[in-house]
Amino acid sequence: MQNDAHAKNFADKMVDILNFGSLNLAMGLGYRAGLFDVMDAAEKPLSAEAISRQANLNGRYVTEWLGVMVCGGIVDLVRGEDGTPCFFLPREHGDLLARRAGSGNLGVYTQEIPLLTTCAMERIFQGFRTGEGVPYEAYPDFHDFMGQLGDAKHRQVLVDVFLPSVDQGRLVAALKRGIAVCDLGCAQGVATILMAQAFPASHFTGIDISAEALETARANAREAGVDNIVFESRDAAELRHPNDLSARFDYVTAFDAIHDQTQPLEALQGIYEILKADGAFSMIDIAADSDIDGNRDHPMGAFLYTVSLMHCMPVGLVDGGAGLGMMWGRQQAETMLAQAGFGQVTVEAIPNDPFNLHFYCKK
Repeated sequence: MQNDAHAKNFADKMVDILNFGSLNLAMGLGYRAGLFDVMDAAEKPLSAEAISRQANLNGRYVTEWLGVMVCGGIVDLVRGEDGTPCFFLPREHGDLLARRAGSGNLGVYTQEIPLLTTCAMERIFQGFRTGEGVPYEAYPDFHDFMGQLGDAKHRQVLVDVFLPSVDQGRLVAALKRGIAVCDLGCAQGVATILMAQAFPASHFTGIDISAEALETARANAREAGVDNIVFESRDAAELRHPNDLSARFDYVTAFDAIHDQTQPLEALQGIYEILKADGAFSMIDIAADSDIDGNRDHPMGAFLYTVSLMHCMPVGLVDGGAGLGMMWGRQQAETMLAQAGFGQVTVEAIPNDPFNLHFYCKK
C-alpha cells in the first residue's frame, strides 16, 4: 500500500511538473508582451478583446494565452452582465508579476528557462555525451535579457543600498574622496557606469573578455556622459602574473562573475594581484551550499540548478575549464578565496537580495 501511495503521489507530482512547466513558458511570453502590465493597470475585469486592444496584440493569441492563465490560477475569470468572459489579474498577483513590482518582481524570471532552451538546448544535450562546454557566443538573447535584468537590479540597489553597506560605510566615504576601482566581468558596464556616475572623484575600470559586451559598455558610457571610466578586454586569469594593472586598485568588484570563469581560481589570484596592499574585494555570488544535500530546502534550488546546467556550468567548461556552475556554494567559494591569498574573508547577506551573498575580502 505504501508503494501504491508513493506512486500516486509521484504521478500527481508529474502532472504538476507538466502543468507548471507549461505555465512558466506562457507566463514568460505574457510578461514579455506586457500583458500582465495591461491587466494590472486596469484594476478591473476586461474582455479578451479589450486586453488585446490595449496591449496592441492579436486577439486570438491573447485569448489562448488567457486560457493558460485561468487554468493555471494566475488570472481570474468572471462573467460580465451579458455573460461575456472577462479576465482579472488580482492585485496581489500583480505585486509579483507586473513591472511595477521592482525588486519584488518574479515575473521577469519566467523568461529565463525558455530563453536558455532556445539558445542552447541541443548543445547542452550534446554536452551530456561529450563533456564539452558551450561558448558565450551561443547565448546572445539570454545575455541581452540578463543585461536588462542586471540594469534594473543595479539601478535599484547598487548605489543606494549595497555600496553603503560595505565596510560599515567606509567604502562610500573613500569613493567620495576618490579611489581606483575595477569591476571584473563588467559585461555591458551597467554597474560600472552607475558607480562612475555616483562617485565622480573616483576612477573606474571595467574588465571583460567579450568584445561585443565591451563595445556596448563604451557606447553606454558615452551616452551617460561619464569620463572617469575605461573598459578593457582582459582575461581575468592572466592578471595573476605581474602586469601593468598590478597593485593598481583600491577596490575590486565581481557581480555574479566568478562562477562563470573557466579558470576561477586563477581569476581570483588575478584580482589579488591587481589590488593594492590594503585593497578590498567584493565578490557577489549565489547564496548556496557546496553540497547538493545542503540545497534540498532552497526555495528555488531546482530553478537555480537548471539555470546553471543550461548556462553557467557549460560556459565554464569551455576549453577544458573548471565548470564550477552557479551552485558552487559558500564553502567552495571560501576555500578558493583562501587559496587565492585572501586571508580575511567576511561573508554577509546583501540587503534586499535573498539570492546572493557578499564575500568581502581584504588583501
